[in-house]
Amino acid sequence: MDLYEHQARDVFAAHGVPVPGGAVADTPSEAEDRARELDGPVVVKAQVKTGGRGKAGGVQLARTPEEAREKAAAILGMDIKGHTVHRVLVTEASDIAEEYYLSFLLDRSNRTFLAMCSAEGGVEIEQLAVERPDALLKVPIDPLTGVDTATAARIAAVLPGEVAEEAAKAITSLWDAFVAEDATLVEVNPLVRTGQGEIVALDGKVTLDDNAAFRHPGHADLVDQRSEDPLEAKAKAKDLNYVKLDGQVGIIGNGAGLVMSTLDVVAYAGEKHGGVKPANFLDIGGGASAEVMAAGLDVILGDPDVKSVFVNVFGGITACDAVATGIVEALKILGDSATKPLVVRLDGNNVLEGRRILDEANHPLVTQVTTMDEAADRAAQLASAGAGSHDAAGA
Repeated sequence: MDLYEHQARDVFAAHGVPVPGGAVADTPSEAEDRARELDGPVVVKAQVKTGGRGKAGGVQLARTPEEAREKAAAILGMDIKGHTVHRVLVTEASDIAEEYYLSFLLDRSNRTFLAMCSAEGGVEIEQLAVERPDALLKVPIDPLTGVDTATAARIAAVLPGEVAEEAAKAITSLWDAFVAEDATLVEVNPLVRTGQGEIVALDGKVTLDDNAAFRHPGHADLVDQRSEDPLEAKAKAKDLNYVKLDGQVGIIGNGAGLVMSTLDVVAYAGEKHGGVKPANFLDIGGGASAEVMAAGLDVILGDPDVKSVFVNVFGGITACDAVATGIVEALKILGDSATKPLVVRLDGNNVLEGRRILDEANHPLVTQVTTMDEAADRAAQLASAGAGSHDAAGA
């Protein structure tokens, strides 16, 4: 889960990373109140989970509380790269002398953690890494030893000498936040030296590991219901591994690798049928009971963009006959709410019995196809036909 800047700021502060004073506001009048409490120039910042806020006009300096109100009124409701601004963060304006970059992240390719630090902050770090890789220090972090004083000093050594000691303290605190919150990314850009020589984290990003949510009950309170996709929220409530995509073919599979492959073959097949694409990622894992299948179908069929569903299952621990029974029972549970065609491809353990169960049920919405490529083609064809008939009806 990605956090908003104000949430990242709270995480940083809780672990000793220095941040400017500030508070969030949902209305222009609240922004005026927050600015008055801070008693000085402030920065009004759009709270959206995307970059480019400054270029879009979502970060504004206000010298008075009345001006903060005006700036907030202009920012609230703004669309920034498809994200609507519902809240602003009002923070103290800082006297910036220099800007740096600092982050910790999960380095999946090397199966470790990685610290990155640069004396050139406030810029797109991806661009810096490509154009001037020598300006970005990368230090692998041993998960067993973490960041001690010596490691923090090594990371801070890339920064100007006069700030290295204070920066090392911030580095240690940021690592503490990274570990304590089970994050996969903590990033400060920029980490600044003020005119008074202080080190302050002006902006931050935090990504939390959802797999560790059971250790952090409070993380559930960080979810913004206003911006969460309703289908993803519904799937999460049903403990389904679901991601909404921009397409017309609903996907259900068992195993992340199989589902990813299914997305690819559907996208390829869709090129021949009007450019239809996968509508979602949904991995039901090893269990394909009637309840799990019904929950998955309920979510997918609730997507108005979905015109057909491709159920692609390879029987292993959960045999194909159990999957087939799950599909039949799920359609009974859903009843009249199931209205879109299902293409089912079963293979693996007990496949013949699974196919027999589906044949015997003879549900009008279910079409069985024996190979993955042919099933993807059929699902794409049905989605294209469904989209066409929908367009015609709409016209």
